[in-house]
Amino acid sequence: MASYMSMGEAHRRITEYLNRLVDVISYQDGASLKQLLSLSSESPSFLALADALNVFQDANRLIKQADKYSQYAEIVAPLFRAMQSYRVGHLVESYQAFEKSANAFIQEFRNWESAWALEALYVVAYEIRILAEKADRELASNGKTPEKLKAAGSFLMKVFGVLAGKGPKRVGALYVTCQLFKVYFKLGTVHLCRSVIRSIETARIFDFEEFPVRDKVTYMYYTGRLEVLNENFPAADHKLSYALKHCDPQSEANIRMILKYLVPVKLSMGILPKKSLLEKYNLLEYSDIVLAMKRGDLRLLRHALEEHEDRFLRSGVYLVLEKLELQVYQRLVKKIYIIQKQRDPSRAHQIKLEMIVKALKWLEMEMDLDEVECIMSILIYKNLVKGYFAHKSKVAVLSKQDPFPKLNGKPINA
Repeated sequence: MASYMSMGEAHRRITEYLNRLVDVISYQDGASLKQLLSLSSESPSFLALADALNVFQDANRLIKQADKYSQYAEIVAPLFRAMQSYRVGHLVESYQAFEKSANAFIQEFRNWESAWALEALYVVAYEIRILAEKADRELASNGKTPEKLKAAGSFLMKVFGVLAGKGPKRVGALYVTCQLFKVYFKLGTVHLCRSVIRSIETARIFDFEEFPVRDKVTYMYYTGRLEVLNENFPAADHKLSYALKHCDPQSEANIRMILKYLVPVKLSMGILPKKSLLEKYNLLEYSDIVLAMKRGDLRLLRHALEEHEDRFLRSGVYLVLEKLELQVYQRLVKKIYIIQKQRDPSRAHQIKLEMIVKALKWLEMEMDLDEVECIMSILIYKNLVKGYFAHKSKVAVLSKQDPFPKLNGKPINA
C-alpha cells in the first residue's frame, strides 16, 4: 500500500494524526487517546499512518516545526519509529522504540492530576507486553536470548508504582497487576507475583471492591492459579469461584479458562462436575477422570492422566489430578463394602485385603497384599476410611458409623 501513497498524502496523514493527538490531550479525551497509541490492533488508520511514515521518512521535522507538537515529541517521535518498524516486521526495534515512548507517556501521565487518561495507560501497558512477546519470538528465531518480556515486566512495575497512590488513578493498579501476572506466568517467574499481591491485598490505599469487575475477575483467576500451584485448595476454590461468578456469561473462552483450574480443585475436594458442563465448555479431558472417581476405577484414572499428560502438565494441574487416586481407592473399597453388605450384612464392615487385591486384578492392576495394606493405612490416616487395620488377619475393620466420610468440599487431610 505504501508505494501507492504520494508524499503529499503522507504529509497530510501525519499532520492529521499530530493534530488529533494534541486535541484529545487538550480535551482530556481518554477514549480517543487510547486508539492513537495502539499498534497491535493493526487498524486501517494505523496501517495507513505507518505507511505514511515510511513514505515521508522525516516526521521528526514535522514534530519540531510547531510548539503544539514538539511538547509531546518524546512520546510521538519514538512512537512513530515503533509504528514504522512494526509495519515492516522489525519487532525488536519496534519494542525498543515503543518502550521509549511509553516511558515518556508515563512522565506526562504523572503530571495529569485526574485519571482521565487511565484507558490510554491500559493500552500502553497491554501493548508493551504484546510487543515484548513478539520481539522475544523474533530474538529466539534469530538464535538470540529473549529478553524483552522481562524488560516489559520492569516497565509495568514502574507503572504500578505510579498508580499506587491515594488519588483517583489507583483504580488502574489492578489492571497493571494483571498484565504483570501474564508476564510472570509466561516467563515462569510466578514467585514475583507475591510482592504485587501483598501491595494489593494489604496496602490501606486499595479497596478491592472499587476496582473494575473485569480486573477483579482477572486478578482472582491468576491468584487462584497461584493457590493451585501452592496446593492451597480452599483458597484456590474461593478465588476461582469468585472469578467464575463474576465473569461475563457471554465470554465462554474466559469461563473455560477459569474452569480448567476450578474443575481439578473441586475434584480434589470431592465435588464432581456434571457431564453437561464439561461438554458445554469443551473440557472433555476431565470426563474419564470424573467417571473413574464415580466407579472407583484406578485403571481408567491412570489412562486418562496418561492420555492428556501434556495438557495437564502445561496447565500445572497434573499433580493435583494424580492425587485423586486416594479418592478412587476410597470409592473402590466402598463398592466392595456395598457388595459385601448385600451378601452378608453382619460381616460387611470386615474387608479382607485379598478382596481388594482381586478387585484391582479385575481392573488389570497388579498389586500384592503389602501394597494394598499400605494404601488402606493411608486411607485410614487421611480419614477417607474410618476404621482400623488388623495386621495379622489382613483385614480392614470398618466403623459401623459412617465408614466412608465425605469430603464435603474440604481437601483431604495433609
